[in-house]
Amino acid sequence: MFKTEGGLAALIRADTWMMDILKTVEKLQLPDCWICAGFMRSKVWDTLHEYSNRTPIADIDVIYFDTLTTSETIEKQYEQQLRKYLPNEPWSVKNQARMHLINNSNPYQCSTDGIAHFPETPTAIGVRLNNNLLEITAPYGINHLVSGIVSPTPYFQKDERLYKIYQQRIQKKQWKSIWPKLQIFD
Repeated sequence: MFKTEGGLAALIRADTWMMDILKTVEKLQLPDCWICAGFMRSKVWDTLHEYSNRTPIADIDVIYFDTLTTSETIEKQYEQQLRKYLPNEPWSVKNQARMHLINNSNPYQCSTDGIAHFPETPTAIGVRLNNNLLEITAPYGINHLVSGIVSPTPYFQKDERLYKIYQQRIQKKQWKSIWPKLQIFD
């Protein structure tokens, strides 16, 4: 089914809404750009639960990596551009070259490094369209995502402060009430 990256790509390619989102983001031609987190996670979990309707997502997380222009203002400009193309979508654009400051960590080396600093393993995944080819980046692999397993990333396991953030997110998100087959490790 979709237990491999190729299977995930096929799942996404069959979803017209997801492909429209990916094509729209590709128009911006942002460096090292990916759509990540809930965009992929919710699709996979909905499929695992055999839901016929898409679970709404809070935002469409678009990330990129540009060390030359790290102003938050430019991120908001990119969000406005995306809204011009698809005005009814909850766009969120973040430059991973500045997010280490927000997250109080060492500078990230690329977008995938930024994704590796996300709290949960099934959230630490990105997808992009590159010349009509779907590419997936998953610093911790896709096994947890496609198996419905939620655990903290190694980065969020490394100290008590970060682990508490992971625990708070699990409590706040209430994923188990939306997707009851999930296995959430705490």
